[in-house]
Amino acid sequence: MKKPVHYIDSIYYDLELTSNALKILGAQVFEKFDVGISITEHAALDTIFCNAGICQRDLAKLLLKDRANTGRILDSLEEKGLITRFVDLKNNRLVKKMGVTEKGHQKLEEVNKKLEDYFKDMKLPDTSHELELQLQQSLREFRKVILEVANINI
Repeated sequence: MKKPVHYIDSIYYDLELTSNALKILGAQVFEKFDVGISITEHAALDTIFCNAGICQRDLAKLLLKDRANTGRILDSLEEKGLITRFVDLKNNRLVKKMGVTEKGHQKLEEVNKKLEDYFKDMKLPDTSHELELQLQQSLREFRKVILEVANINI
């Protein structure tokens, strides 16, 4: 008979701990950089940059945030002049979409350069990039199976 795996010995626990550690590290790094945007604003700015013309609903899904929280993030980015919002048609309905301004693009480059330099100086094993890619692929496959079993559409 197989011994049951307890929560603190499970992959779910390890994933949660790792996620929390990454959030804490991210918040500390952004506070240290003092770049004028939060880690959440950076994630939104980067996602908008990679998905020009994205609407708030789709952005919220990618950021794993609710639409109200996403709206507050967007308000802050717009106030800082980093994004612009415009109205467009989607499925014959008016929808607010976003794009990154030139100032936003410059801020994104500035922050990404600082992040690259910071993490380059971390003492990670030489194989960390390959391990990260393998882990990411494994997590995607694991998530796909879980979503199929749970019948969840994300």
